[in-house]
Amino acid sequence: MSAISRRGFFKASAANAAALGLLSTAKWDLEANPLGLPIGSQTYPHKQRIADGDFAGLCSDMKSIGVGQLELCSPIGYKDFAKLSDGKETKKILADHGLRSISAHFGMKELRETHQQSIDWAKEVGMTQMGTASLGGHLTDGVASMDVIKKSADEYNKIAEEAAKNGIQQFLHDEGFEMAKAEDGKLVYEHLFELLDPKLVKFQFQMSAMRTVGDPITWFNNNPGRFISMHLQGVDVNAPMPDPAARRGAGQGRGQGRGGRAPQMAVGHDTLNWPKIFAAAKKGGIKNYFVEQSWDLTQQSVAYLKTLKV
Repeated sequence: MSAISRRGFFKASAANAAALGLLSTAKWDLEANPLGLPIGSQTYPHKQRIADGDFAGLCSDMKSIGVGQLELCSPIGYKDFAKLSDGKETKKILADHGLRSISAHFGMKELRETHQQSIDWAKEVGMTQMGTASLGGHLTDGVASMDVIKKSADEYNKIAEEAAKNGIQQFLHDEGFEMAKAEDGKLVYEHLFELLDPKLVKFQFQMSAMRTVGDPITWFNNNPGRFISMHLQGVDVNAPMPDPAARRGAGQGRGQGRGGRAPQMAVGHDTLNWPKIFAAAKKGGIKNYFVEQSWDLTQQSVAYLKTLKV
């Protein structure tokens, strides 16, 4: 094929592909994103827009700044997400804006009492991952007994086993309970890595919790394949440590222990070495990551992630 005809061939091919919707900007954006994965955003900080019936508007805004997928919260366990109860309609709204959602957070109460209903909704949306913010185990004066930790882990292993039967990977986030100390002085988080089934339960690392649970690079490198996801926030490791008493409590839903943190910063506008974090995350098994911040910080964080080459 001559140079001229080759140029003509590719020009025509591109035009035809564009006409068929096959040549999407999302594909090219994806190639420049960290780990070659779509930039994600957790929708909890934007829950009021969803509660107000503006999910489509939120999707449009997310797509416009370069977000490729959203992590939702269950309409069963989170009242602000109740308008997303029709899973098929939720999936359509996402698709209409060039987005998808493969992951969501669920309250422990619903996982105990209406688990199959939650699974059915997740599958309607097209999800393959279900997680919870915290196991919400009981703390006495901010300390967890080994009996409570073991019972919490056993219960979650059973929940994860049922999810696996439905083709869903269960994961665990880290909030108040996980960040608390056990009676032996170790973090509850450390014990859960020993007690939760590595095949049934993966972990979602919360960056804003790193000053309590430890360096994410170390966690990822020392526990290959145990993680599946990250929540991204900028962190100033030199800021004063928040009062741990503000994280105490044993609530069931998202938000347990979310107080007592230093003010957040945009990803890439902080003191963390994000290229090294993402490089280690690949070893840890990370399959997706979600910015979890206010709208202003989300815009700044996504803009930085689009420049990050890892």
